[in-house]
Amino acid sequence: MKAIVSLGSNIHPRGEYLRRAREMLSALPETYLLAASSIIETEPEGVAPAFKHMKFLNQIVVFESYITAQQFSKRMHEIELALGRVRTIRNGPRTIDIDLIDFGGLKIDTPELTLPHPRSAGRQFVQRPLAELVAKLGDNALVSDLEKHLHEC
Repeated sequence: MKAIVSLGSNIHPRGEYLRRAREMLSALPETYLLAASSIIETEPEGVAPAFKHMKFLNQIVVFESYITAQQFSKRMHEIELALGRVRTIRNGPRTIDIDLIDFGGLKIDTPELTLPHPRSAGRQFVQRPLAELVAKLGDNALVSDLEKHLHEC
């Protein structure tokens, strides 16, 4: 299955957290990195005024994975913890934020996992790098999967 993943960090060293998250996701069992957008800097969305100055680095990465969506999601949260993610303030600063945007087109709605990601459509930090990947990769099956997600969000 194709896993479309959004990475974000607004605690320094932001780029290092993105790199380490990519590496750790690539090391998951039966999971292979297919493509990565460039890294973009974005303004924080939906954060308290005290955190408005903390810009994010964001990136979209795409994997081929043969584990289940639930296993992939669980491992993503383990990687967030390993990279120092603390969830004390809603939309607060974070070393790394890893969101599963889509997993092979599956539709899942459980307390643990909702796919496709319900808030990815309006988020420029998801849509801009996703559109960049579509433009950069040309015409192939991966682009079809990405375009489908771009237009359905």
